[in-house]
Parts: sequence; structure tokens; C-alpha cells
Amino acid sequence: MSSKHNKGLFGLLSKFRGVDKPTYPMSAAVIRDWLINRLAKQLSLQPETIDTSETFAAYGLDSIVAVQVSGELEKLVEQRLSPALLFEHPSIDALTHHLAEELNLPETA
Repeated sequence: MSSKHNKGLFGLLSKFRGVDKPTYPMSAAVIRDWLINRLAKQLSLQPETIDTSETFAAYGLDSIVAVQVSGELEKLVEQRLSPALLFEHPSIDALTHHLAEELNLPETA
């Protein structure tokens, strides 16, 4: 692995704007962790403080950020996704469950 990818699970997703594809198999856990880290970065919080059952709205995410995150998720999972995804599945838990089911992903890699 390159040094850019040696910063833990999501060090390998070093730039959220230019989402890098993980070097390991996609799973619900990968999506959940990516969402936690993306939200933490957006809000300048520590990832461990993110409650995955809390709604995105409760964290103050607006429609612009929701559409950006949806677009970044498209790159991560390499699938076309609805821009309204974060409104249709309003928490990390709900969105992870939906995507894992929709994309037929295992819980862990």
C-alpha cells in the first residue's frame, strides 16, 4: 500500500471530493465507516462522536451537502444513486442498510 493509504480505514479515502475506491471489497461496514468519517469531517467532529442512528437533519446537513454526499457515494459504490438518498434514508444506519440491501453487499468484507 502507498503511504497515502496507511492512515487507518478511511485514510485510504484521503479526499472526500475525489473519492478514492477502497482497496478491499465493498461491504456495509465500509459504507457505514465512510459515512461516519464523511459526516465527522463535514462537522469537524471526531468520528467516534457520531451517532449512526441520529438523523442527518439533526446534524444540520442541508440539501446541498446531502446532494454532495450522494454524489460522493456514487463514486464509492460505483453505482448511480438518487440525489435524495439522504432524505429517503435519513440516518447512517438507515442509509447503510438500504445500500447494503440494494447493492447486495455483505455486512463485512
